[in-house]
Amino acid sequence: MIIRTPKRLHLGLIDPTGSLGRRFGSLGIALEDGYELKVLPSERLEIRAKGEDVQTIRNAVERMDSAFGTGAGYLVEVQKAIPRHVGLGSTTQLSLAVGTAIAKLNNLSVSIERLAEVLGRGKNSGVGIYAFARGGFVLDGGVKKGVPPLIIREDVPEEWAFLLVIPELRPGLDEEEEKPIMDGNFGSVEVAMEISHRILLGLLPALKERNIKAFGEHLSAIQRLVGRHFTEFQGGEFREDVKLILDWLGEKTYGAGQSSWGPTVYGLILKAEFQRLSAELGDYLKEHGIKAKVELGLPRNTGAEVISENAFLERLIRSVGGS
Repeated sequence: MIIRTPKRLHLGLIDPTGSLGRRFGSLGIALEDGYELKVLPSERLEIRAKGEDVQTIRNAVERMDSAFGTGAGYLVEVQKAIPRHVGLGSTTQLSLAVGTAIAKLNNLSVSIERLAEVLGRGKNSGVGIYAFARGGFVLDGGVKKGVPPLIIREDVPEEWAFLLVIPELRPGLDEEEEKPIMDGNFGSVEVAMEISHRILLGLLPALKERNIKAFGEHLSAIQRLVGRHFTEFQGGEFREDVKLILDWLGEKTYGAGQSSWGPTVYGLILKAEFQRLSAELGDYLKEHGIKAKVELGLPRNTGAEVISENAFLERLIRSVGGS
């Protein structure tokens, strides 16, 4: 079984106060080039992965066995990975990939919400879950009981893209580090109201109309507002150590922000602008002594791809033959 997942940009939490009986609510976008896993039945659990991916896979296998009696006899090989704790959603994508593969191998019919619940995902945000399941732009309805419901899912125009910058800086908070924050009482109802207004009458209409300029303006405004919820935890609307990059992105792209706890930051662009802007950005980063990886983030309007290894090999043979 071959599983290919998206990665995701997390565009923010709406209302941490839970003023209407639901906490958070979140929005984000699925991008290409996430995890690629091979999962096979085996006599025992064998994990071919690096770093924290090993424990994430082990946890997923154990949780699936506890919930569905699927056992632990699997070979799980990570063939391509998302960097950990940089704001691109690695833990959720990897967990859901392993869970989905095990479910398929055992002929289980399980909803994405149930799978996420079993795997311990969706406690604060549904963005990673629905990016995995559906791709595109996703908006969830906040946490009340169980996994947040999907409210809106829209295709992102294929000519749009993101200029991704992953600086060589301290990683973002992991789940254990963020737990005391997320369990606490923080945020502003007034800010949540303004974010909601921007989403409903700004961001979403611009997406429907494929108006990249308006979408980017509202996205930047929403990112700054979201940052106000977290000012006391990260020292400002954004991390101080990414400010120089965001200043450049704010001037050169249609809209800019920080994904989750960072350090990944991004700018909304047209795909055709990437080569020019990445070259300019490279000069800027070098001038300021900033070491960072610059990538093209392409919208992914489909969820994770799940194919049998035989089908994968047949597809590969056809593609080689056709070339």
